[in-house]
Amino acid sequence: MPPKSIRPGILKTALLSLCLSTAGLAVQAETTVTAVMHAPLRAVDPVISTAYILRNYGYMVYDTLLARDSKGQPQPQMASWTVSDDNTTYTFTLRDGLKFHDGAPVTAEDAVASLKRWSQVDKTGQVMASLLSDMSVVDEKTFTMTFSEPTGIALIALSKPSGLAPFILPKAAAETPISEPITSTIGSGPFKFVEAEYQPGVGATFVKNEEYVPRDEPADGLAGGKVVKIDKVVWTTMPDSMTAVSALLAGEIDFYEQIPHDLLPLVEGNPDFTADVYRKQGSQNLARMNHTLPPFDNPKMREAVLLALGQQPMLDAQVGAASDYGTICAAVFGCDSLYASDYRAEDIIQPHPAEAKAILDEVGYDGTPIMLMHATDLNNLAPQGPVIAQQLRDAGFNVDMVSMDWASVVARRASKAAVADGGWNMFSTTNVLPDVGDPIGFIGVAAGGESAWFGWPNVPEIEALRGKLARSSDPAEQKQIGQEIDKLVIDNGVMVPMGEFYNVTVKSAKLTGQLDAEAPVFWNIEKAE
Repeated sequence: MPPKSIRPGILKTALLSLCLSTAGLAVQAETTVTAVMHAPLRAVDPVISTAYILRNYGYMVYDTLLARDSKGQPQPQMASWTVSDDNTTYTFTLRDGLKFHDGAPVTAEDAVASLKRWSQVDKTGQVMASLLSDMSVVDEKTFTMTFSEPTGIALIALSKPSGLAPFILPKAAAETPISEPITSTIGSGPFKFVEAEYQPGVGATFVKNEEYVPRDEPADGLAGGKVVKIDKVVWTTMPDSMTAVSALLAGEIDFYEQIPHDLLPLVEGNPDFTADVYRKQGSQNLARMNHTLPPFDNPKMREAVLLALGQQPMLDAQVGAASDYGTICAAVFGCDSLYASDYRAEDIIQPHPAEAKAILDEVGYDGTPIMLMHATDLNNLAPQGPVIAQQLRDAGFNVDMVSMDWASVVARRASKAAVADGGWNMFSTTNVLPDVGDPIGFIGVAAGGESAWFGWPNVPEIEALRGKLARSSDPAEQKQIGQEIDKLVIDNGVMVPMGEFYNVTVKSAKLTGQLDAEAPVFWNIEKAE
């Protein structure tokens, strides 16, 4: 009983106040990071598209069997592995504690089903599948991959960090035909997706997965322990860049993935913010032509485009004239890659409108408009269309630049119909440099016709060399093969490199711990109060 000097009513009131105060502290203790990403999330199938926002979503919700560390080396993540003496059979064993968000254990059957679906569409996965003679479940935690000849492709493929990363889904979701997008959001990753708060194209919410068991090793690149130190991440869409910067300055958002370079002066020098460049998230611009429709079914017309385009005006429009954030680079696989080449650098870097026009005269170009898709709602893509259109016009092309949002570009570029029926002739985009630097997996160079990336180039010599590269273990030979592919890509107009640039991520100074990785991940990030 309470002392007689304290009336029961007063004690109850005090206890109630204490409970309310404690509850208030619990609410205040929740840490939320509000982020404006480079694009809105409109789908939840992590392998249905190469759009990088889906990759970012995948790293929130799912996990991968292997991951690459800061040095680019494959490391165990969900699984460890052993290799047979003849380098043909790999045995993968899942680690303890892996559970999907619905509580079901992650099994070898889930892993095998996920890899089968992923390898149908990913370029590295396709090469891996072409060399694979068997993939079998041994028991609940073990499966094997057996190849027809010695190869290191398994570790390269299963640790692929970007583009279409090989995320592990529940078997039921992974058995969805690749032609149908999955709608399940159940993964086994460090965050859970809050379906009730998802508004496609508007916002997405993720909460800490309290059941996730991270690895013991420190986080290192995309490898190591995925330790979540915040309670919630909210992705909110702000199509207008100035609105996003204003929200950042007002403290309404904490994280701006890709601030336009011309708005950097608004935050530079402000101690309330940090502006960071993550070099593994640097990008290559590229122009892509549709090889299946006139006029770019004609290789001479593709050569005319290559000669018409030049890199510096594109970079100036994106990051500013003479900016350190952009650099000219003729190499298909990037200037810092093992396969860097200066093949036809002068033709690629500088525009040659007179030479391009001479080709148009030679082939009798009749002025049929070139339908160029122009994405207007992404900071890095919006400047591309007008620059490309003007350079093509300077060379004598008739250009019909059709402006649309990125989601519409993504949908329309999949069409093989005639332009009048919803098809296209050209578009431009960016790819992150780790993707670009991989000749086996880079979507921009795969040239298998119907199985190639949008534009569907058909150059059998390229496909043979990509397979040869997957089988090679000699660095010198690998470099030679990569540079041979570079030449074939340029001479066949598979894609046109348009320079490299680096994005700047601006964050509240309260945020620390972002990893320098191939994708912007939110584990390891802390938020001070």
